[in-house]
Amino acid sequence: MNPDDASPATPDIPEAPAALPEGRLVGRVAFGDAVRAAMAAAAAEGWSGIVLADDNFDGWPLGERAVVEGLNAWARQGRRLRLLARDFTLLRQQHPRFVQWRTTWSHLVEAHGVPQASPHEIPGVIWTPTWTLERLDPVRCTLVAERSAERRVALAERLDDWWAKGRPAFAATTLGL
Repeated sequence: MNPDDASPATPDIPEAPAALPEGRLVGRVAFGDAVRAAMAAAAAEGWSGIVLADDNFDGWPLGERAVVEGLNAWARQGRRLRLLARDFTLLRQQHPRFVQWRTTWSHLVEAHGVPQASPHEIPGVIWTPTWTLERLDPVRCTLVAERSAERRVALAERLDDWWAKGRPAFAATTLGL
C-alpha cells in the first residue's frame, strides 16, 4: 500500500493538533477555537507550564471533552498548570469535567483567587512558554494571540503581580464535617 493513499481517518495515525492562531481575533467562536487549539498543542509542543487566568472563566470551553483530553495528553511529571481567577464558583458550576480533571491531576495544579479584584480586572489569558492569548474585551470577545517574546514577558509580569495579590483557592477536594 502506498503511504500517500492512507486515509486521514485511519485510527493508527494521530490527528495533528490545530494550528495555534496568531494576530487579532474577534468573537466567542474564535475564542473557543483558540482555547481548544491551545490545549491540543500543549502536549504536542511539550509546554512545561501553562497559566490560565480570567475573572471567572465564563465562556471558556474548559469542560469540553476535547479540552480535557488535551490536558490529559499534556499532564505528566514536571509540568505545571496555574489557574488565576477572581472567583472560581462559575468554573465549578459550569465545567464539572474540568473540575474532575483538576482533582485527578491536583499535584500539577496551583490555583489562586483574587476576590478583591474588580470584575474584568484580571486579564483573560492563556500563557505558555511559546505562545499567548489575551482576551482584551470579554464582552465583545476581542483577542490577541502571539508568539512574540516581548508579549510573553509582559504578560508573565502582569500575571505574577496578580498571583502575588491572590491566595490559594479552588481546592482539589473539599472536606466536610
